[in-house]
Amino acid sequence: MNPRNIFATAVLLLTVALPVTAKTCDARTYGAKPDGMTRSTNAIQAAIDACSAAGGGTVKLVGGTFVSGPIVLRSKVTLDLEKGTTLLGSPDHADYPSKMEFRAEGTQALVSATNAENLSITGAGTIDGNGESWWAEARATHNSGVVGAVKFRPRLVVFDHCRHVKIEGVTIQNSPSWQVVPYYTDDMTIRNVRILAPAHSPNTDAIDPFSSSNIIIDHVYADVGGDNIAIKSGIIDSPGPDEPSRNITITDCEFLHGHGLSIGSEIAGGASHIHAERIHFKGTDQGIRIKANRDRGNQVFDISFKDITMEDVKTSILISEYYPKVLPEGDVAPAPITRLTPFFHDITIENVKSVKSGVAGVIVGLPESPVKNVVLKNINIAADKGMTIAFATVTGADVHVVAASGQAMTIAPSARVDIKDSGIAGK
Repeated sequence: MNPRNIFATAVLLLTVALPVTAKTCDARTYGAKPDGMTRSTNAIQAAIDACSAAGGGTVKLVGGTFVSGPIVLRSKVTLDLEKGTTLLGSPDHADYPSKMEFRAEGTQALVSATNAENLSITGAGTIDGNGESWWAEARATHNSGVVGAVKFRPRLVVFDHCRHVKIEGVTIQNSPSWQVVPYYTDDMTIRNVRILAPAHSPNTDAIDPFSSSNIIIDHVYADVGGDNIAIKSGIIDSPGPDEPSRNITITDCEFLHGHGLSIGSEIAGGASHIHAERIHFKGTDQGIRIKANRDRGNQVFDISFKDITMEDVKTSILISEYYPKVLPEGDVAPAPITRLTPFFHDITIENVKSVKSGVAGVIVGLPESPVKNVVLKNINIAADKGMTIAFATVTGADVHVVAASGQAMTIAPSARVDIKDSGIAGK
């Protein structure tokens, strides 16, 4: 081969082998000011757009507090918040545009991305939604927490139809409503994240995967005013079609104030292949909760909860197809089956220890759609009141419920229960 050709080939191979250096965009160089007062929305967005135009990179927020209205992330862009740095939502409600979100009237999130891929939020800093004024407004508004009933206030971080997403290391707090929402998003990891809001803050769910798949939630500490996790897939009275949420793994998490680890209630697309292990609940309203009603259900199956500890939880295990109620009231006649009828089945709950609980549990289906194939293994619950089972099929072994008052386990004639080696004690 000609020496010149050999040299040219070597240069070409070297060029291909060398990685492209990703661009770093310090938001301060684009005019952002971390002084806690100056509105830096346009400057931060300019940094994001510059990194995107360069083929991807990292937008750095360094030092102090950056006040901002909504910003939009792009593909191949990482938003990195240095330790001691806060991205603070603007206090001016006019900075948040109205938009159709999740097929309902809503308001743009502080941080969002749409139809993007390979993007991240990282660092040891904080994203703060500055939600107090929004919470006051919500408390004064009827049905403020129902999607589609009113113009919904902003969420904090939303990934809409995105792929290959990561949130790691940051603290996310004080959202006006739901805090982290993957919506129709595939392949997302949320790891080593703290999500916070006061117990009195309405609908500040920590993480709400909505019609999303292949989600990993790992080592998350959530202390909020809504569901610690709520897996959703369709709004109330959804006309469809709705995609399910599936292949979701939740591991090594700690949940304080909040409504527990929930599947539902808005689950019109269904949910499946959801597995939670090594979760600790303290002071939550519920621990394990699967919820729906005749106006928002679908197939919910292949669900497992394993190695769960709870203390001071109001209801340890709650599976109900009567949400927002827990138990039926009055007539329990079957209703016609529709596309929104919930069908809960193939649910395994094992290695649970719950102390100082208010209610040990409720497993109650609809007469036209009983909860089927619930398996309980190695369950130990000490509660003020016992467990109620109706319109359900439950099997298992080593179930021990101690109730301070009343029956430890109340089994309705509509239920079929076969539990081996159980210990049931009540007054």
